Amino acid sequence: MLETMLLFCDCFLIMSDKTIDIDYVAKLARIELTDEERVKYSAQLEQILDYFKKLSAVDVEGVEPSAHAHSIYNVWREDVPTAGMSIDDALLNAPAKRENQIVVPKVVDDA
Repeated sequence: MLETMLLFCDCFLIMSDKTIDIDYVAKLARIELTDEERVKYSAQLEQILDYFKKLSAVDVEGVEPSAHAHSIYNVWREDVPTAGMSIDDALLNAPAKRENQIVVPKVVDDA
């Protein structure tokens, strides 16, 4: 993934003089930046990319890939069937209800 990020950075964000094309990044994010923000964010992005370059230099030979810093074990409770909630309890805080169902605003137009 780190190689992909560096490739993305090298190919799309860096202009020919090895500075960040902050206007291109802003266009991708669909935001408008002031001149002060361009200077500030350009410097911050350069620091981030420098950090990625430092990370890519770390020798990870023999290090197992992991999603967590510590071992995670199954922390789920036993799956034991229990009595469900009554309809009255389920509808207790519903803002609108009809025929034992919660009424919600329509989100899809008729086709």
